[in-house]
Amino acid sequence: MAQKHIAYIPEGSTPTQEKFINYLMEQGKKSIARHIFQEMLEIIEAKGNKKPLELFEKALANIKPNMEVRPRRIGGAVYQIPVEVKPQRQIALSFRWLIGGARSGKGQKMAVKLAREIMDAANETGTAIKKRDETHRMAQANKAFAHLAKYQGV
Repeated sequence: MAQKHIAYIPEGSTPTQEKFINYLMEQGKKSIARHIFQEMLEIIEAKGNKKPLELFEKALANIKPNMEVRPRRIGGAVYQIPVEVKPQRQIALSFRWLIGGARSGKGQKMAVKLAREIMDAANETGTAIKKRDETHRMAQANKAFAHLAKYQGV
């Protein structure tokens, strides 16, 4: 009988934080990703925020997109159809945009760039927020094609 695999979550860590660490990880180096996450929290705390984990959660909530566009081919033409974003995809996109915004910065340690990006996102500014706004703008601009969502099971 095969044993059921139970995910190990370190004490004091939430599943959201562990998932973020997994997104942050490169080439299987989880201990380095954990260290970067921990250092990022310390930097945020040093900048005057008493509860860095709450700031992290707030930043993620601010980044999550509600709508996005999906390309659909209908009658030989490709339409950008606005659809609601499922909760799991919202989290995935917010992690991706947050880490991508931090990685695009040059010249500092990843923990510093990530801390800055999270503080910016909590204040509704920064690269990740721009990406979310751009996604919402695209969905808004293509609202005229929303009626086409009934085709091909969007």
